[in-house]
Amino acid sequence: MRRRTVHLSFGIAASLFGAVATWYAVQLNYAQRINAAIAIAGKGATTANSTVDSPVPQAQLAQALSLARAGKFNAALKAYKALLDAPDDVRLPALYDLGNLNMREALKNGPGEAQRALPLIELAKQSYRDALRSNPGDWDARYNLERALWLSPEYDDPILQRNQAPVHSEHAMSTVQGAKIDLP
Repeated sequence: MRRRTVHLSFGIAASLFGAVATWYAVQLNYAQRINAAIAIAGKGATTANSTVDSPVPQAQLAQALSLARAGKFNAALKAYKALLDAPDDVRLPALYDLGNLNMREALKNGPGEAQRALPLIELAKQSYRDALRSNPGDWDARYNLERALWLSPEYDDPILQRNQAPVHSEHAMSTVQGAKIDLP
C-alpha cells in the first residue's frame, strides 16, 4: 500500500511538472514569434516601405517606434493610431508613445512656429490623459503630461465661469463653532 501511494504521488508530481513545462514551452514559443516579428518589422521601418504589415501588435508597436526614431512623423502617427484598438498591453504604450511623438514634433519647431506647436501639444496632452485613464499609476505619462501642461497651461474660460451658478458662501462655510475658514 505504501509503495502504491509513493508511486501515485510521484506520478501526480511528474504530471504537474510536465504541465508547467508545457505551459512555459508554449509561452517561450509565443515570445520567440513576437521577437521574430519585431526583428522583421524593425528592418522594414528603415527601408522605403514604411507600412505596418505585421499581424502581431507588438511588432506593429516596434515598427511605429522605429519610424518615430527615424523621423518619419506621418508614418509613425499612422502606425500609432492603428494600434489604439489593440489590447491594453500594446494600446497603453502606443498612447504614451503617440504623446511623445506629438511633443517631440511640437518642440522640434522653432519659437516662431507656435501656431503649429500648440495643437500638437494639445494632442500630446490628450494621449497622456487617455493613457492615465487606463493606468493611473503610469508615472512616465503623468510626468510628460505635467511637462506638456507647463508648455501649454490650461486656463478656465471666463465666459463659462460667468454662465455658471454662483457658489453661495453659506454652503461652503462650516457650521462648527470656532472653525477656521481661511487657508493655513
